Amino acid sequence: MRAYVMLAAVLALSAAGVAHAQTNFDTVQFVRYLDENVALGDVRKGNIDMYFWGIPSEWLSSEQDRKGLKVYETTPTTYSILANPAETDEFNPFTLRDVRFALNYLLDRNLVVNELLNGLGAPMISSISPYDPEYIDHIELLESYDFRYNPALAQDLIDNAMTESGAVRSGAGVWTMDGHPVELRFFIRSDDPVRSKAGEILARDLEKVGFEVRRDYGDLNKALAVVYGADPANLDWHLYTEGWGRSEFKRYDSQTLAEMYGPWFARLPGLNDPGFWNYEHPRLDELTQAIFSGDFESEEERTALVREAVTTGVDESVRVFMAATKELQVTHDGVEGAINDFGVGIPGRFTVINARSADDTLRVGVKHIYQGSWNPVAGFADLYSQHIWAVVHDPPVFRHPHSGTIIPLAAEFEVETGGPDGALEVPPDAMIWDREASAWAPVGEGANATSAVTYHYKFGNWHHGMPMGMDDILHMISFMTEWGTDGGEGDRTFDPEYTSRTAQFMKTFQGARVIGPNSIEIYVDYWHFDHGEIAEWSAVEALMPWEMYRAMEQAVLEGKTTFSRSESTIKEVSWLSLIIPADAAIIREYLEGYAAAGDVPDSLAETDTMYRERYAAAISWIDRTGHAVISNGPYTMSGYSPESAIMTVRQFADESYPFAAGAWSGFEAAKTPLITQISVPPLVPASQNITVFVAAEDASLLKYFVKDSRGKTVSGEVSVGEEGTEISLDAAGFAPGAASFTVYAISESVLRPDSHSGNFFVIGTP
Repeated sequence: MRAYVMLAAVLALSAAGVAHAQTNFDTVQFVRYLDENVALGDVRKGNIDMYFWGIPSEWLSSEQDRKGLKVYETTPTTYSILANPAETDEFNPFTLRDVRFALNYLLDRNLVVNELLNGLGAPMISSISPYDPEYIDHIELLESYDFRYNPALAQDLIDNAMTESGAVRSGAGVWTMDGHPVELRFFIRSDDPVRSKAGEILARDLEKVGFEVRRDYGDLNKALAVVYGADPANLDWHLYTEGWGRSEFKRYDSQTLAEMYGPWFARLPGLNDPGFWNYEHPRLDELTQAIFSGDFESEEERTALVREAVTTGVDESVRVFMAATKELQVTHDGVEGAINDFGVGIPGRFTVINARSADDTLRVGVKHIYQGSWNPVAGFADLYSQHIWAVVHDPPVFRHPHSGTIIPLAAEFEVETGGPDGALEVPPDAMIWDREASAWAPVGEGANATSAVTYHYKFGNWHHGMPMGMDDILHMISFMTEWGTDGGEGDRTFDPEYTSRTAQFMKTFQGARVIGPNSIEIYVDYWHFDHGEIAEWSAVEALMPWEMYRAMEQAVLEGKTTFSRSESTIKEVSWLSLIIPADAAIIREYLEGYAAAGDVPDSLAETDTMYRERYAAAISWIDRTGHAVISNGPYTMSGYSPESAIMTVRQFADESYPFAAGAWSGFEAAKTPLITQISVPPLVPASQNITVFVAAEDASLLKYFVKDSRGKTVSGEVSVGEEGTEISLDAAGFAPGAASFTVYAISESVLRPDSHSGNFFVIGTP
């Protein structure tokens, strides 16, 4: 099969050829507000224009509460419990799968949603939340789990597993091993009220089932050191209250499954760092890598892989999910143009770029400025820095904020594929990077690839004034080849987090061919039934100029810093953060040395003629700004003041920038599906049909799911009628007792379904 797809401008949003750079604000200030109440008051007063964090619903319950505000509902956050299954000389109960699995019955998910989230959210069973587009695709599996709060069942699972391991429960009801109490170290996030309260509730329930629990409190900075940046075998923690924020809304989310369940992705205990004990599960690696890298031949096969990955991940319960949130976010009513990304909310990249007001400065309140590091290789690990970084760089492609599909951003693209069963010929003059020879080598005759994507980049200038070009793309390919290939013991270009992820792309990469000053063909063994996903997979992102990658790489190779947090712990040096003056000074030192020596990377030895100007511009930038963040987005990093907790970005007023103000205004309004009426009979005689009436707006399809008192399920879908829709259900075989009914209203273009759940009672004998 051969398919050819051209994705041109979407909603007339890609403004290639615009001869001037302009945003609606000269300056944007990101100001830290730890207290949501103070932030809300300052938005009302106009002291700040918006707040990039959720506001408790009870503070916005009346029309008076909302006076002076615009309120947006979004679903950006999920909560989970991470268990540490490290095997050490000290007994660790979470090495036992049944003890981990028992957490599913100790977590009172309904309490978390109804009490801690005030009803704004939904219980969550797996990494796929009820607000994700793919939830509907897997609703039968996800709704089949019956994880109700059941301490008695949890106690049985724990009793059996602990007893088989040789543990004894004392007369006081406390588990002991070799005469010593079994103590759990529970790291509870104290800077988040939801996680703090949920952690305390779970800790008390763990004590009731026989464990001693030592509570440890802290914020993300501490968690990065204790949980994510240290060897799990130290047993400094057994459980951790996690929170996850999204950066994009994805129609097909292959990454989150890998991130949450695949040990190879370096988000599970050990972080895939060879210096640590690591959780391993070869089958989960196989499943999530196949989904991640497009190793399937149909939509049905991908669905089956996702189902098995979810089932295995839930069974393993190293990461146990609690809830997905609905949050209310606010702007001042004098601000226009906020864009509610369905994955992120108003903190998505387009709001700050598109927003408008009468002022020259946009003031954005944030929960934190950042808690991690600023580097484009294995940094930006925290949501807070991602929100700011999103307006400082322009990736080649991005996702539509309401459909989750791939759209062009800094590059238009064309996709050609021979997959899933066929292949395309790779031109013999396409190039690959030869690690052994440190040189480009032609692919040669007879090479094939599953897909080819042609990218037409909208090259402007980098923030330091030098023109972007194909040299940046070529050097990025060589960097990805070097650092995305695990050469085994002694490989100096290895980072446990970056290498494990980039290696999946490099396994599919079959060559690149430059076909013009702004255009390149990328050949990959990757296929997806959504061709936009092929374009995202194949896109080469040069997020900073090649000279910055060159300097960062050498600083890491010489042991002065590291790309990732786990390597920082192992090597006892800093986690590279280009926003910090000391780290910027390290980069400057290398740039100055390269400039003096006339050094050019091997990848550009035959092409770059402006390396001296490049080095000089980068050095000058660091001298002027005190940081080394240089990218290509609509705003440039101006500076960070830790004392005042303010980060400032300024408009990139450069004629080469390809987008004008208002380029993304088509995203301001989205017609989301809405269920306006539903009628479910309260009592249903067994063996009779049930008729449910549903009226919905801006929806094309209704999907429904029914579960009786014994767990029997019925599901189906119907098209939406103009005057409402009747759903007929055959109740034959339904067990007497309470049954639940859930219906989802779905739109083909705006993938944020509305849902309604209710109950009815089956009477009589089936």
